[in-house]
Amino acid sequence: MTENKSKTDHLRQTVIEPSPKWRLIDFRELWEYRELLFMLALREVQLRYRQTFLGVAWVILQPLVTTVIFTFIFGRLLGAGSDDIQYELFAFAGLIPWNVFSQSLQRGGVSLTRDIRLITKIFFPRVIIPIANAISTLVDFGVSFIILIVLLLVYQVPLSISILSLPLLLVLTLMLSIGVGVIFASLNVYYRDFTYVLPFLIQVWMYASPLAYSSNLIPESLNWIYDLNPMVGIIDGFRWAIFGTITFPMNALIYSFVTSLVIFFLGMFIFRRLERSFADVI
Repeated sequence: MTENKSKTDHLRQTVIEPSPKWRLIDFRELWEYRELLFMLALREVQLRYRQTFLGVAWVILQPLVTTVIFTFIFGRLLGAGSDDIQYELFAFAGLIPWNVFSQSLQRGGVSLTRDIRLITKIFFPRVIIPIANAISTLVDFGVSFIILIVLLLVYQVPLSISILSLPLLLVLTLMLSIGVGVIFASLNVYYRDFTYVLPFLIQVWMYASPLAYSSNLIPESLNWIYDLNPMVGIIDGFRWAIFGTITFPMNALIYSFVTSLVIFFLGMFIFRRLERSFADVI
């Protein structure tokens, strides 16, 4: 009897099956794999600056160099408006949320095809991969925010109480970037053309957002179309939170919140519909 029992134990297998309930977002499952989520985010940060001469200094140089270029071309040569804010600060404040969004989208959009071995060998919620890429951009955000504080001190600009709203705006930025990122990550598994479409989309999106210019330059009759770009409300919201001297972008933020929410759930819907065949197709 003991021998039969040992044979039974030896033949016992563990079968991993998808949950019988179809859920758009399984927060309980994500919580169970939270350690893997943060490990992947940490790995992304480490890989990004491994074997680089300047390392984390790239996080500092990229927004500063971009700010200098914007200041020279748009601020000095073209005289773009900056809402009565020192143009250097105006441009840098807009680049902070934009870099979080663009870097998250750029990494998350190709994250599934980049982690082929991980997807095909072990079981875990696949959505963790693009989410981890988005979370990894918080390191860049933290460094850029410290630089911003230093610039505010140099230009003797006082901090406003509205700066306390930055965490909410940051969450909105991450929600938008994750939504767009999982859409591209899902479709890129089936059509690798999206790997080449993504950089072009980010570039076009950048010029359609008020980074180098003020959104007040847009004619009032076209504001409702322009505000459909969710980054408009987010960028203007960041500037309002940092400086507290410009008008609160109520309409633009409402558009940003609704659009980001729709994109986020649409992305999760597409991801969940295609997720089961990732390992076979990829």
